[in-house]
Amino acid sequence: MREHGYEVEVGWTGATTSYREYTRAHEVTAGGKTPIPGSADPAFRGDRDRYNPEELLVASLSQCHMLWFLHLAANAGIVVTSYRDRAVGTMVEDGGGRFTGVTLRPEVTVHSGREKLTELHDRAHHLCFIANSVNFPVTIEPGTVQSVD
Repeated sequence: MREHGYEVEVGWTGATTSYREYTRAHEVTAGGKTPIPGSADPAFRGDRDRYNPEELLVASLSQCHMLWFLHLAANAGIVVTSYRDRAVGTMVEDGGGRFTGVTLRPEVTVHSGREKLTELHDRAHHLCFIANSVNFPVTIEPGTVQSVD
């Protein structure tokens, strides 16, 4: 078994003089990369122009699935020319709040191998590190598949 470590820095400055008044704006950085502007969800007094942790969790699940899918497609000799996912997550507030599920809706364009895409999505789902780490269901609903000849 190999172990991988990940370091992320989350930085915030301000003054918590009042719950209603302090800024939720912060930055997420890792390894000298471009900072990600973060905030709370607007429902929790956050800035809608910045990414919130809930969106980033859904994005992580979507990215992980896509990267595994592309890996598997390349290994199978299937040429994927585009991939788009319109992922949706649902969270409920029950004291603190928790996710009850995420649905990934990938749409792909391929040159050939259309008949193998369901199998590749299933395999990618089972290999995704992030999906294997969460305690709520992650559902895959592949959308329209386009073929390019």
